Amino acid sequence: MRLKTRLIHGGIDGDPHTGAVSVPIYQVSTYKQEAIGKHKGFEYSRTGNPTRHALETYIAELEGGARGLAFGSGMAALSTILSLFNKGDHLVVGDDVYGGTYRVVTRVFTRLGLEATYVDTSNLAAVEAAIRPETKAILMETPTNPLLKVSDIASLAGIAKSKGILLIVDNTFMTPYWQNPLDLGADIVFHSATKYLGGHSDVVAGLAVTKDAMLGEELHFLQNAIGGVLGPQDSWLLLRGMKTLGVRMEEHEANARALAKWLAERGDIQRVIYPGLESHPGHTLIQKQARGFGGMISFDVGSASRAEEVLSKVKWFTLAESLGAVESLISVPARMTHASIPPERRAELGITDGLIRISVGIEDVEDLIEDLEQALS
Repeated sequence: MRLKTRLIHGGIDGDPHTGAVSVPIYQVSTYKQEAIGKHKGFEYSRTGNPTRHALETYIAELEGGARGLAFGSGMAALSTILSLFNKGDHLVVGDDVYGGTYRVVTRVFTRLGLEATYVDTSNLAAVEAAIRPETKAILMETPTNPLLKVSDIASLAGIAKSKGILLIVDNTFMTPYWQNPLDLGADIVFHSATKYLGGHSDVVAGLAVTKDAMLGEELHFLQNAIGGVLGPQDSWLLLRGMKTLGVRMEEHEANARALAKWLAERGDIQRVIYPGLESHPGHTLIQKQARGFGGMISFDVGSASRAEEVLSKVKWFTLAESLGAVESLISVPARMTHASIPPERRAELGITDGLIRISVGIEDVEDLIEDLEQALS
C-alpha cells in the first residue's frame, strides 16, 4: 500500500459494527464488564479508549513502529517519554530544540535529578564526545527548530546502539509523510500533533511511537500512570486531519520551496535557511534520509525593529505561535517560541532578534510572495 493510500485506509478503517466509514467518537469514561476482570478490551478511558486506540494504531502504522500512544499535547508526550529515566541519568540533547523542550528539561526534569548536555546533533563527533557512562538517550530534532539544522539519523542511531542507549527523535517538522526515523534506527519518535498532523489549528495533541513492543508497554504504563491522555473528540479530529496529510504536505513544500528561492534572491535578507535550498549544509543529507524538505523557513532581516515592522505589515501570514496549519503563520522565535531560552544562549546558537520563522501554508504562493514583498519593502 502506497503512502497516500495508507493515510486514507491505514489503521482501523471505519466501524465494523455499523458500517460507518469514520471511526466513531466514543465519548465514554468507563465500560461495562461481563464479570470481574472480563471485558471487551476497554476498562477505563484513561487506560484506553476506542477512538484513541484507532489513532494510536494509525500513527504506529504510519511511523513503522510497534506501539503508538496519544497524549493531550506534544509536551505531555515528551514529558511521559522523559519519565522513562531515573534520577542521575544523563541525556544528550540537541542544542537547537523547541523552546518548550529546553524548558521542560532544564526547569522541570533537572529538578528531579535528570542531567542534560546540549550539543549540535549534526556534529557526530560532538554527540559521541558528550556521551557519559550514565547517558541513557540522545534526544534530537531534525530539521531543528528554528535553525533547521539537519542531523544524520542513521549515524546517530548507530552511535546510540553502540553505547546501549536510546535515540529519541522529534519528527514534528517532517511528519511520517516525509520522514520515518524508526526506519533509520531510532527507538522512539514523537510529534506535536497540534502542528502538521492536525493541520487546521483546531486541536492540541501529542503522539509517540516506539519501535520495540516492550518499550511501548513501558511507555503505556507511564501514560496510564501519569494520565496526560488525549480525549476522544481530539483523537477523532486528528484521525480526520491526517487523512489529508499527504496532499497538504506536498502543497506546504511546493510553496515553501518557491518562497525560499524568492527570499534567497533578495538583497535585503541576511540569510535564508531552508533545507530545500542547495546552499543549505544539510541539503544532500536530507535528500538521503527523507522524501521531502518540509514547509518551514527561517530568514534573518537584520534587526528586531525590522522584524517587528515586517510582522506588523503582513496580511496573509498570521502572527501566531505554532506551525503546520493550512494557513501561513509567522513569528519571531527570540520573542515567541524560544523566549524561554536565555538571551546569551540564543546568541550562541544564532537565534537572533531579527530571525523570522514562517510556517508556509497552502494558500496561493503568489499571494504569499506579494504579501512578503510589501511587508519587506
